[in-house]
Amino acid sequence: MGIQNLSEDVLLVTLPEGPHLDDELETVNGIVSEDCERDVVIDFSRVEMLTSENICSLMILNKYLSGFGRQLVLHSVPSEIQHIFSRTGLEVLFTFADDEYDALQTVRRASCLYG
Repeated sequence: MGIQNLSEDVLLVTLPEGPHLDDELETVNGIVSEDCERDVVIDFSRVEMLTSENICSLMILNKYLSGFGRQLVLHSVPSEIQHIFSRTGLEVLFTFADDEYDALQTVRRASCLYG
């Protein structure tokens, strides 16, 4: 997993390949809980499998961020993973973008509107 501070208010997370994302998502949740003044952009391009625990961690992160007026944007989500969000009705809880550029534009637009 890679975590980059793109700016003082945007954290970019690249999730690793493999089915076990729990530790990585817990790390992100820990970082955000210490500094809630950031939007989080998560790159799903390498993710091949999503578990219910992963989804739960994403829901917790999303709820926490939105409570502070911040955003969670998921980008480059493979169609198989996107299908999981759609089939479970959870796609309405998250903001999706096609790629990193679109995700950052989504965050910037929201900052302009609500900032």
